[in-house]
Amino acid sequence: ADLFPGADALVLPAVGTDDDGTIPAVFSDRELILTEEHIALLPKHCKVYTGMAKPYLREACQRQSIALVELFDRDDVAIYNSIPTAEGAVMMAIQHTDITIHSSSCMVLGIGRTGMTMARTLQGLGAKVKVGVRREEHFARALEMGFEPFYITDLQQHVSNIDLLFNTIPTMIVTAQIIANLPSRAVIIDLASKPGGTDFRFAEKRGIKALLAPGLPGIVAPKTAGRIIADCLSRLITEDTRQRGNAQ
Repeated sequence: ADLFPGADALVLPAVGTDDDGTIPAVFSDRELILTEEHIALLPKHCKVYTGMAKPYLREACQRQSIALVELFDRDDVAIYNSIPTAEGAVMMAIQHTDITIHSSSCMVLGIGRTGMTMARTLQGLGAKVKVGVRREEHFARALEMGFEPFYITDLQQHVSNIDLLFNTIPTMIVTAQIIANLPSRAVIIDLASKPGGTDFRFAEKRGIKALLAPGLPGIVAPKTAGRIIADCLSRLITEDTRQRGNAQ
């Protein structure tokens, strides 16, 4: 507690804290718990940095008027992270299929920061890539990039002959109805944050291989994932320090 009043930045692990303030600290032999009393000791200019925050941390910082920065929400971090995510997803696809990605029929749901990189990676490997979108401008961009776009509302009509389905949308989208229309050879790789957007129970019941794959950057390329976070943190903390200096 003695360290908090002098802190300019508080850096937490990628997952921040759990629902009661416990910090996952693999190098500590003691349990670390961040309480709201600790946060109250921080000077008001201090910022708390984490990858993603659960409501416990978000609400405690809000009540104490301490700025909270969730790095994984940032476009730059998410785009950089999409590279090892796509590579990890390709690795999983190779491990769990008996065909090449080249010439296979792939579907990517969502063309956001991860979806676009995923679709481009598959296209670069020679796959035929369908992309499910919700917005007209995303449909136009997907078409311009050489994908076969369709609207998510028509998903059921497009899944009957695909080999690999990659989901990036964090809501229940690959429902039992969708899975029932998939060919038995299909493999689902869900890249959305837990609990994903797939009915895994129904997929298992139907004999469709469905894999939830969150946190791929840290699993597939921990050094790269660490550098992405370190580079972003260094820039943000340096910028904050400069701004405080100018204000004084």
